[in-house]
Amino acid sequence: MKYFYTHQCGFGLILLLIFFSTTTAKAQNTYKLSGQVTDTTGQAIPGVHIQRINTTNGATTDFDGNYNIEVTGNDRLSFTYLGYQAQTIAVNNRKLINVQLSPSTEALDEVVINAGYYRVKDRERTGSIEKVTSEDIELQPVTNPIEALQGRMAGVEVVQSTGVPGAAPTIRIRGQSSLRTNFDDNGNLPLYIIDGMPINSSPIDSQIQLFEGAGVDPLNTLDLTNIESIEVLKDADATAIYGSRGANGVVLITTKSGQKNQGIKVSTKLYTGMSRVDNFLNLLNTQQYLKIRKQAFENDGVEPNAYNAFDLVLWDENRYTDWQKELFGKTAELRSASFNISNANETTSYIIGASYQKQGTVFPGDFSYEKKTFNLNLNHQSKDKKFKLNLSANYGLDDNDLFNSSTFVSTALSLAPNAPRLYNDDGSLNWEDSTWSNPLATLQNEGKLSTNNLISNLGLTYRLTPSLSLKSSFGYTHLTSEENIQTPIESYDPDMWDRVTNRSQYSDIRRNSWIVEPQIHYRKTWGQHHFNTIVGATFQENKNTSLTISGRGYIDRNLIGNLEAADQVSIIKDRDLTYKYSAIFARLAYDWKEKYYLNLTGRRDGSSRFGPDKRFANFGAIGAAWIFTEENFFDKHLNWLSFGKIRGSYGTTGNDQIGDYRYLDAYEATPGPDGLYPTQLTNNDFSWETNKKLEAALELSFLNNRIHTEIAWYRNRSSNQLVGYPLPAITGFSKVEANLPATVENKGWELGLSAKVFQKQSFQWNTSLNMTIPSSKLVAFPDIEETAYANTYRVGEALSLDILYEFEGVDPDTGYYTVKDVNEDGSYDYDDRLITKNLGRKFFGGVYNKLNYKNFSLSFLFEFVKQNGRKTSSLPPGRLGNNLKSVTEYGSSSPEDLQAPSQSINAFLAFNRYAYNSDFSITDASFIRLKTLSLGYEISNDFTKNIGLSQFKLFVHAQNLLTITDYEGLDPQSPGSKALPSLQSLTGGLQLTF
Repeated sequence: MKYFYTHQCGFGLILLLIFFSTTTAKAQNTYKLSGQVTDTTGQAIPGVHIQRINTTNGATTDFDGNYNIEVTGNDRLSFTYLGYQAQTIAVNNRKLINVQLSPSTEALDEVVINAGYYRVKDRERTGSIEKVTSEDIELQPVTNPIEALQGRMAGVEVVQSTGVPGAAPTIRIRGQSSLRTNFDDNGNLPLYIIDGMPINSSPIDSQIQLFEGAGVDPLNTLDLTNIESIEVLKDADATAIYGSRGANGVVLITTKSGQKNQGIKVSTKLYTGMSRVDNFLNLLNTQQYLKIRKQAFENDGVEPNAYNAFDLVLWDENRYTDWQKELFGKTAELRSASFNISNANETTSYIIGASYQKQGTVFPGDFSYEKKTFNLNLNHQSKDKKFKLNLSANYGLDDNDLFNSSTFVSTALSLAPNAPRLYNDDGSLNWEDSTWSNPLATLQNEGKLSTNNLISNLGLTYRLTPSLSLKSSFGYTHLTSEENIQTPIESYDPDMWDRVTNRSQYSDIRRNSWIVEPQIHYRKTWGQHHFNTIVGATFQENKNTSLTISGRGYIDRNLIGNLEAADQVSIIKDRDLTYKYSAIFARLAYDWKEKYYLNLTGRRDGSSRFGPDKRFANFGAIGAAWIFTEENFFDKHLNWLSFGKIRGSYGTTGNDQIGDYRYLDAYEATPGPDGLYPTQLTNNDFSWETNKKLEAALELSFLNNRIHTEIAWYRNRSSNQLVGYPLPAITGFSKVEANLPATVENKGWELGLSAKVFQKQSFQWNTSLNMTIPSSKLVAFPDIEETAYANTYRVGEALSLDILYEFEGVDPDTGYYTVKDVNEDGSYDYDDRLITKNLGRKFFGGVYNKLNYKNFSLSFLFEFVKQNGRKTSSLPPGRLGNNLKSVTEYGSSSPEDLQAPSQSINAFLAFNRYAYNSDFSITDASFIRLKTLSLGYEISNDFTKNIGLSQFKLFVHAQNLLTITDYEGLDPQSPGSKALPSLQSLTGGLQLTF
């Protein structure tokens, strides 16, 4: 059975758009101009874009190259088409203008890719770089820019572990390369660079927001409407210049800047809307639940009483509450506003902006996530164009008063449907004579998480000669995160008040970093030989401090949080860590005749995270490309093939993403003045992980570049794995840092396709597809059976592996689920787990379409994933707590299907082996999701022009509007999870530009 999660559409907003379309009036003093656009051979060119300069009006040629456009006699028109040289023509009161466009070998150069230390034209790149622009990002009502990448890039896997706003999503670029996946020691995080400044991508730990292994993402403080583009660097050719920092890929975020000679421009964007959970589990109602409960007592031969079955004896058997709707079924409001002003002339451009975003929650209570951002981007060059300056600064403030909701959803799934009401008649929490734990008790706690984040970078460039330039960048980041949690005794059952006390906890996290990168750039051309060289160095320092203090024994609730009023104050954590990094790097790019390309990169890194003899390592890569359609032997009469390129790369990157000072003996102070105790063993010999990356790719464009496709094969092998090697408890230490002789391989195929499906004067349709077929496995791990990883991984199989019992059905004698006892020793342990299941994605991707009809625009993105996942676990049938409705089929099905209701410990153990650790707990969790849907209408008439509006656009946007899946859990994106699923949202707003 397939489940369709749908949302009510904003028909009112859509009707409003249609109404405005009927009021559009033609500008006065205009007339219709027509003509035909051809190439140098006289062949018509369909899809040429004709634009009235300094207006928003344009047209497109049809399949015969003909066009019609409303103009005035003084207009100037631009004619552009990918693959041909652009032309600008003055109208001069003419009514017929025929245009001939010349082919341009520079056509693909119009798309410029940011590769970090340099920019490269798309036609010339030898590496694997994916790009999305502001158009794909800014309308999405998400708090984190990484969430906006879902389904848009081949090889880039983004998963939201929860729908709680502010939680860090998980991003994997071409798979998991490191065995370290712990929250505070994750070796798979990519490098984030914002306007040239690398930032610490580790999520911030939070007690308010405990999200299924996720923390608070430092990228939350960025304004999505201020992002110009996001590029993801994937292969060795693109990432090796970053050395150890680029082992897991690089995410480059570029913010907006003023355009040359645009003059003063003011723009604002406003939207408001709502979000909600659109899919709930099919749970038992009260009658069904009580029937199963009573059956369990009957099967066990036990009489229910006030001690073992208060839900049957004390609670109202006629009461019913849908706890899912009650505890996370509220509609959350969201609103956003952004404003920026920009100006630019021949030498200077700037943009200054600010934004505000507020998002409520679907949980009870008045909780919210608020974000305020401020940004500046300043560019200046001297009149002789020798000196250039770029300054960017982004400052964000997050205020989050969300409570700890990590168990809120799972509580809603397990509460008995006849559980007591939440409040007494006087408005106080109902504890029903201590027969249950009121789920709203946690709302009595008060908490606030505030994060301030400054990311700044200054770039200076001076051109000494036409070929030689000096450049240096100076970056600085400062992040503070303060969290204050107050826990009054009112959050406990009153019968426990004499055993608990008022408590508070204060945490302060600070991250400061600076970086200096001097560089020399040299460009030279000798005939048909072109050279581009970069030589530079990196000096970076990060300082991280964390302080956590708790207070207990406050005499009054109003004093909670004032540590002077606490009866007992304890320092839980007080740490000050410093990380230093330095490197030298170089790049040599060479091309001959603009058809043969070679790119050599190298870097020598030094990291303070290794012992004195292991701190430095060398990394490098080679990339090459051949544009074979430029060869003389290539048949130029094959007009259907516009462009063809073969490229490949090989290189190494490293990884030093471990904690600081791991190579030293470590001690911590005992409480009071008595001394120190050891917390870490020394190991001066562990060193860098090594990641070897290989790629080959083919790029083709067809029909005058109307269709472009790219297919790539990659293989990454990460060896010398850095892990915390587990130690026996008898040693007194849990682990020691070491390199294991394990090799992880990620390989696969990536496909990208884009096409201009329909290009006419009033209607255009563009589409794109990306798909990834990944394969991840542990290819080598000598003597793995002697390590603690023997029960986690298998050599030759995927890392996303579950090692399980073999399910054998229901024992007809006991009525309990059974799994196979492989060695027949009467017990169940890892020796009996022989079934392996890969829970990784078999393939994933997205399909994006954008359609324009006159002033209307429509775009939508479908994300698709093929995968297995865990079923949503439930309680053993018959125990206290709700269950999936499928358990009602007991007695009407064959005994092999369902376990008999029971409360016995044997039934509990048998069910857990089945539900959590057997192959029967794995199911198909594939899905197709309408990730985004946007509809816009641009108003252009006399009124908008008279008030100085260059753009007046209305839009509606929907997120997660429809999901098609066979998975029966809350969210197939995170199968098996009981966290809040991804929310469905609908927003509407307007965009104004003066």
